[in-house]
Amino acid sequence: MMQILAAVAGTVAFSLLFGVPRRYYPLCGLIGGIGWAVYVLVEASFSPSVAAWIATMAVIFLSRLGAIGMCCPATIFLIPGIFPLVPGARVYWMTYYIVTDELYLAAQTGYSALRIAVAIVLGIVFVFEIPQSVFCFLLRKRK
Repeated sequence: MMQILAAVAGTVAFSLLFGVPRRYYPLCGLIGGIGWAVYVLVEASFSPSVAAWIATMAVIFLSRLGAIGMCCPATIFLIPGIFPLVPGARVYWMTYYIVTDELYLAAQTGYSALRIAVAIVLGIVFVFEIPQSVFCFLLRKRK
């Protein structure tokens, strides 16, 4: 639970740095928190790259719904929502292992970071291929 709250806070903080208007902060935080929750749940059964792929699809799906519901671009929610999933720690450790001349660990960690980055890109592409009309239909059906 603490990880999810940290993801919400980190997403809102990144939204502030990214210049997102204040009225979107709660939804940005919610989307980032849900994305991290999905990642943690899926990672318990699958690899980190599969977990990142599924969590990214959830973030992008929610971002597109939020964009239609609040009449704004999806990137307002997409970029901050992806923030908790970015493999920054793995890139840091890869660099550390390179500097300390532990090249096997550097290659292993770098490969893991690359797999997660590719999974994030594929998740974004898959959900952005869904036509906009599907999201409009989903929101109209709910009201």
